[in-house]
Amino acid sequence: MSVVEAKPKLKRSDLIWTLIGLSAVVLSGFLLYRELRNISLDEIKGSIEAISHMNWLLAAAATLGAYWALAWYDRIAVAHLGKKIPWRFITLCSFTTYALAHNIGASVFSGAVVRYRAYRSKGLTPQEIGILIVFCSFTFALGTLLASGCVLIAQPDLIHRVANVTPLVSVVFGSVLLCLVGLYVLGSWRQFKPWTLGKLHVEYPRLPIVSRQLLAGPLELLCAAAIIYFALPADNHPGYLVVLGVFLASFSLALLSHAPGGLGVLEVTFLAALPEIPAADVLAALIVFRVFYLLLPFALSLLVVLGFEWTQWKRKREESLDLPSCRPDGSPSPRD
Repeated sequence: MSVVEAKPKLKRSDLIWTLIGLSAVVLSGFLLYRELRNISLDEIKGSIEAISHMNWLLAAAATLGAYWALAWYDRIAVAHLGKKIPWRFITLCSFTTYALAHNIGASVFSGAVVRYRAYRSKGLTPQEIGILIVFCSFTFALGTLLASGCVLIAQPDLIHRVANVTPLVSVVFGSVLLCLVGLYVLGSWRQFKPWTLGKLHVEYPRLPIVSRQLLAGPLELLCAAAIIYFALPADNHPGYLVVLGVFLASFSLALLSHAPGGLGVLEVTFLAALPEIPAADVLAALIVFRVFYLLLPFALSLLVVLGFEWTQWKRKREESLDLPSCRPDGSPSPRD
């Protein structure tokens, strides 16, 4: 994949999507209020306290797995570019990118800005950074298609929880999603002719790169859904596949809404799709998800950004002090 221009710029669409995100938050907040107005804070607190220590640890482990998979996105993209960048730097850059983007939501502050600043310091050109950004986004989309297709076929009755359609629709839709993934793999294997869409020039990656995409993409989603799975109570638990399916639907809606952190969208979707579980328990599980997957990484990412900017400022300052100073006539100054 390659793009003509990659440097992030402020666009009118950024403001539009920000307004859409805020509107989604307001609407979701209203719907959420109607669902939770009869639930007290004590009930939610009791549900959180009821989560066992082992389940807290498992949810934390799932969070680490999710962010490890996200870092793998960047490592695969760097490998696709044929570049060598230390894995520690890639991991920190990826962690910071997704922690900020997941919470802020607006595209103007998205991972493009963070990645541009970070990878420019490692010598990547704006075009190469553009390729990396597109590649990581496509890896996520590929993982979503693959995971959603498998869930829709393996658990066709699940679609009743989010839409009033027959299970046959679930199987057909899931098959279409898997066929799209299959076409991408076929294009990589047979090296189909690249196609151009506007300024975007898409070339099929090598098959080993695609195989890693097919592992990393679903892995992140499986781990993220597992956080909620482990935080839900054992009584009336619908099972992991149901939680995964609802998570995929709610997470997709949250991304489309551009609501910061999917605020309200996740809650409304899960409450509607899991009626057999008390609302306080569902909300408690989503609070655990937000703390582990969103809030703690967001706080840590701010420290990483501050540390990176401090290092960059310090390096530039040292370089400026090392430059030889000259008199107006061009001859070296006495201190040189």
